[in-house]
Amino acid sequence: MVGSGELERKVRVMVASHDADPPSPDAGRRDRVVAALRVEPGTPAQVGGRTTTWTPPASIDADEAEQLADTARALLARGVDELADAQELLWASDDHALLVVFQAMDAAGKDSTIKHVMTGVNPQGVRVVSFKQPSSEEIDHTFLWRTAKAAPERGQIGIFNRSHYEEVVALRVHPDWLARQKLPEGDRGPGFWQERYDDINAFERHLARNGTKIVKFFLHVSRAEQKRRFLRRLDNPDKLWKFSASDLDDRALWDDYLRAYEDAITATSTPWAPWYVLPADDKKVMQALACAVIVDAVTSLDLRWPTVSDDDRRKNAVARQALIEEE
Repeated sequence: MVGSGELERKVRVMVASHDADPPSPDAGRRDRVVAALRVEPGTPAQVGGRTTTWTPPASIDADEAEQLADTARALLARGVDELADAQELLWASDDHALLVVFQAMDAAGKDSTIKHVMTGVNPQGVRVVSFKQPSSEEIDHTFLWRTAKAAPERGQIGIFNRSHYEEVVALRVHPDWLARQKLPEGDRGPGFWQERYDDINAFERHLARNGTKIVKFFLHVSRAEQKRRFLRRLDNPDKLWKFSASDLDDRALWDDYLRAYEDAITATSTPWAPWYVLPADDKKVMQALACAVIVDAVTSLDLRWPTVSDDDRRKNAVARQALIEEE
């Protein structure tokens, strides 16, 4: 069995964390791991064929893999620190925003991932929006209206816990919900949904062109793991509030939801707003992966700290001397 330091180095590569070392074969392996999570634009998402449990690369020994969850927990803590630094730079530069979208089946871990990944950031710079059933006012506007209103301002991280993608996933599985949207009469076949995908892509491209970096996560949990988590909620008095008997209605439509996600993710994973499918059966590994991708998204913006003019430097020097000379 390798030492803990060597294990951590290998797992850091797996979860796409950022080492200060120069490029190496490990860096190439890290890139392959990230590429495996990302749905490349123009290619099928193949959600149903993707694993819900993280399979370590061949370079990770079996005995090392057993320690993966513990190591991922430690790496998540470091990633949280990195994200806090990245968020401060995003806030200070004030010329970009970050939008992180979370979509998943029930009990996949959206809430806990948002909680753990964002635990170290300044709450003034983060806003979490959970989209519920649309209000009467929202119904009287286009399906992207409430999403546009909730988009993050410059310097901010916006998190969508569910999002505008409910409009092409949940409504596709439940066509009776679509009937409530007061839409003009017309066909509701494949062409209708393709137009919605086009609208979403155009909307997200508009945001990207104006400085909003977009990262979208599908937390891919297995049906068996969802069952285990539902049962844990039912057996825990403190978690009963998180379960509703209606959750089983959507569980019965599991295959329909997967097909809807497959079509939506395939159609809307773009260079300016890519999708990442994260294996969600192991929450700690999933959270470490999500944190690494988010940090990478911010650092890819190549942000710079605000510059101080020569005049301000002179004034600062005077202020510094005045502080020194105080009694």
